[in-house]
Amino acid sequence: MKKTSAGSGLQNRKVITGIYVFVLAYTVLQLLWWGILLHQQSKQIAHYEQRELTHRVQELHQPAEFMLEMQRLHREQQMRSFKYVGEGIVFLVLILAGAGAVYRAVWKQMKLGQQQQNFMMAVTHELKSPIAAVKLNLETLRRHRLDEEKQHKLLDNTIRETNRLDTLCNNILLASQFEHRKYQPFLEQLDFSRFLSQVSEEIRSRTASHAISTDIQPGVTLEADKFMMQLMLSNLIENAIKYAPKGTDVAVKLYTEGNALHLQISDQGPGISPEERQKIFLKFYRIGNENTRKAKGSGLGLYLAKKIVEQHGGTIAVRDNAGGGACFEITWNDYSGHSV
Repeated sequence: MKKTSAGSGLQNRKVITGIYVFVLAYTVLQLLWWGILLHQQSKQIAHYEQRELTHRVQELHQPAEFMLEMQRLHREQQMRSFKYVGEGIVFLVLILAGAGAVYRAVWKQMKLGQQQQNFMMAVTHELKSPIAAVKLNLETLRRHRLDEEKQHKLLDNTIRETNRLDTLCNNILLASQFEHRKYQPFLEQLDFSRFLSQVSEEIRSRTASHAISTDIQPGVTLEADKFMMQLMLSNLIENAIKYAPKGTDVAVKLYTEGNALHLQISDQGPGISPEERQKIFLKFYRIGNENTRKAKGSGLGLYLAKKIVEQHGGTIAVRDNAGGGACFEITWNDYSGHSV
């Protein structure tokens, strides 16, 4: 079904593009034909005027007046030609500019529609997986008498899956609020060093596939929204875990340098190409497509991370990691040591 949907979307875009190009070419050709007809009409008008002038001057026998009138008619013909050419060029420029604007708008809308379709497919999968796991765990606990250790294991797994659902719902709701500029952060003085350690430890406790190392400068405080910061950090760290091979290290580093505060989250994955580094922060954007990518996700994590960082006065960028992979770096300039 996914391949059929993607192929159908591509075919629809090709058909619409073909129709659009045909209509544009027809309009331009009609404009050129209109210009040719006007030019021929101008020549006919000039011919009739000259013939009439010739008969009138022959009757009056005034050669001087004939020459003056011929010059006047010639100038009028040139002015008509200039007017037709000028109007044609203006219309052509307006048509091409309008066609370009319409094409960009339509193409952007079609691309957004495809991204939204991909998002719905991804979200559906993201919702079904934890719901199915939670249902299976609860049914197992209800139907079977398990020892305490197995019960705790199933309950821990159920809590992890519900946390996944909670994060996904928070991402969707916060993205909608950012889109309509309705979310107002609740700022408080935050021990950012301790907070970052706690978030990293919480993710480490439920991640068996990767090692999460931390190098956090102590005593860093930040005026920030605790909920939004936790969501931003979780999105960035879990994004690194998604794309890095199993058994590799995800490094979290916090340090000050001069008057700037830096937070780096690095992985040892395949990295991100330079042409993709700005696109990955767009809403719904994911590298590849829903038919070929293997990593789970909704395409909202990095979009929200960028919005949260910007709302807290920072900047976020991605570059190559020194040991291979990608490094997301958040920078707060003019950091005073107490607040942003």
